[in-house]
Amino acid sequence: MTFVVTDNCIKCKYTDCVEVCPVDAFHEGPNFLVIDPDECIDCTLCEPECPINAIYPEDDVPGGQEGFVALNAELAKAWPVITERKDGLADAKDWEGKPDKLKLLQR
Repeated sequence: MTFVVTDNCIKCKYTDCVEVCPVDAFHEGPNFLVIDPDECIDCTLCEPECPINAIYPEDDVPGGQEGFVALNAELAKAWPVITERKDGLADAKDWEGKPDKLKLLQR
């Protein structure tokens, strides 16, 4: 099993989670992070570090967000690894908890 970054991360992109990842499984896009399922070792360290609860175990992804499992795998192949914490996006607070942000994902 792997962990998955879901909808709530879009347009927020807090990176508290990347510092605790022992295998560098996180990849960074313009306004979203993903977890590479081939690198994730299911250590559970990232999930509690996410300040907006956007990370879930693959088997517990919220209903309607199951597509994020495949999306994480796809984008991890295209985006660079991120290993150091950065500030969230400038307007991240405005986007926290907003639903249906997939259409705002920048590839």
